[in-house]
Parts: sequence; structure tokens; C-alpha cells
Amino acid sequence: HLSKSKKTYRPEIKICGITNLDDARAACEAGADYLGFVLFNQSPRAISPDALRRIREKLDKTIKCVGVFVNKSPLAVAKIAADCGLDIVQLCAEEQYQAFRLLPLQIWRVIRIQDGLAQPPPSKWPAERYVLDASQADLYGGTGAVTDWTMAARIAKEFKMMLAGGLTPANIATAIRIVRPYGVDVSSGIECRHGKKDHEKMRFFIDPINH
Repeated sequence: HLSKSKKTYRPEIKICGITNLDDARAACEAGADYLGFVLFNQSPRAISPDALRRIREKLDKTIKCVGVFVNKSPLAVAKIAADCGLDIVQLCAEEQYQAFRLLPLQIWRVIRIQDGLAQPPPSKWPAERYVLDASQADLYGGTGAVTDWTMAARIAKEFKMMLAGGLTPANIATAIRIVRPYGVDVSSGIECRHGKKDHEKMRFFIDPINH
């Protein structure tokens, strides 16, 4: 990852909510760094471990794949990660650090701003990245709601933070300028319908970041 100096700063890019090989390949070709797969049955972008494994087998091994989990046990997460060839697991709900700290996996932690504070506090939940998403009760991402960018900018100064929540091709340049995040994470903002990406929107989102 390039440093965050004015000349070389380029945030990492994660395309999340991938459900099919066509979208996965299009994201890779457009220049994404990470592909996100939602392993949560109640999500409109849910994918089964079997379907994810079949997609992963057809992708270049250099692309990093992130499995998104909601309140799965550490053993279940570890098994799915191994079976599907995941590089990273992203935890989105009430998962406790002590339960996951010994897993030999790279962990990203979703945080949300509640009453002006990041929850769970990054200082108490060590992780490789923090995915800052919009706070909506009982909904785990992909809502299209925009995060508080001012608060996000403060968190980004301290932690490796992936900015999520309501990002689109229209607002991504402004979001990056205000927040200066370590990376950005988009799902609903580049879809033509739940679980299906609009490849043109995906390029419009990624191109300005990469050039």
C-alpha cells in the first residue's frame, strides 16, 4: 500500500457483495484490490460457501478474497475460510475479540458510530482493518446509508480504516478527499439490483481512484 502523502496516496478498493463469477472477474479487471463475499443467509447478497468456493477456484490467486460473517462461531468461520480459500474474514456483529484472537486468520472488524463513538472501540478490538459502516439497527451493511465522514476522518487518522456506507461513483472523490481512508468498500452503490453489479458503475467508481 502506498503511503498517504499527497503525491502517492491511493486508497485500497474493496468491491463487496459479489455473488457471481462474472462480477468477480469484472471487479478484478477494473482494478479492485479485494472482493467481498457475504456469508450471511439473511442478506440479499448472500452467497453459499459452495458457490464461493467455485468462484474462488476460477480467480487469480493474487486477488484477495474477504468473507463477510455475522455472528458465526470462530470454528465455523475458520472452516469456511479454509474451505473457500479466503484471505481475510470480516466480522460484522457482536463477535468478541477474545473468541477470535487465536484464529490464524487476518481479521477485519466492522465498526459503527453510535452516540459519537466508534463501536466496538478499535482500541479494544485489535484487527488488521476497521470497516466503518453506517449504523442501522439489525442491518449489516449494504443499506446505502452514508457514514458520518467528519467522524470517519478522525478515525482514519488513527487506524487502518476502510470507509463503507453509501459510497457511489458520484460521491467517492469527495469522500476520499474529506476522510483520507486507508481504503474504500462499496456494495449497493455500484449495483443494478441486489447481488448484481453494474460493470460500468464499477469502472466509474474505481477509475478515478486508480488514475
